[in-house]
Amino acid sequence: MQMHIILITLELHIPFAQSLKEKRKQIKSLKDRLQHKFNASIAEIDALDEWQKAVMGITMIGNDKRFLESQSSAMEQVVLEYTELEVIKILKEWL
Repeated sequence: MQMHIILITLELHIPFAQSLKEKRKQIKSLKDRLQHKFNASIAEIDALDEWQKAVMGITMIGNDKRFLESQSSAMEQVVLEYTELEVIKILKEWL
C-alpha cells in the first residue's frame, strides 16, 4: 500500500486585524472550519508576532492521491472564499 502526504502552505494577509488578538481570532476561525470540514492537521508556522500576516501549514495523509488532491482543491476554495483575509500565496508539496 502506498501512502501519500500533502503539505499546503498558506501565506495570508489579515487586513482588518489591529492586534494579535484580532489576528488569532480570524486564524482560529479559519483553522476550526478547515479542521472540521477536511480533518486536516493545521498549525500557524510563521509570522506569529505580526498583526496582519499569517503563515499556516496544513497536512493531509492518505492512500488515494486523487482524493487528497480533490480535498486540497476544495480546501483552497474554502480559504479563498473566507472574507476576513486575503490569500497571498498557496504552495502545495507532495512528501
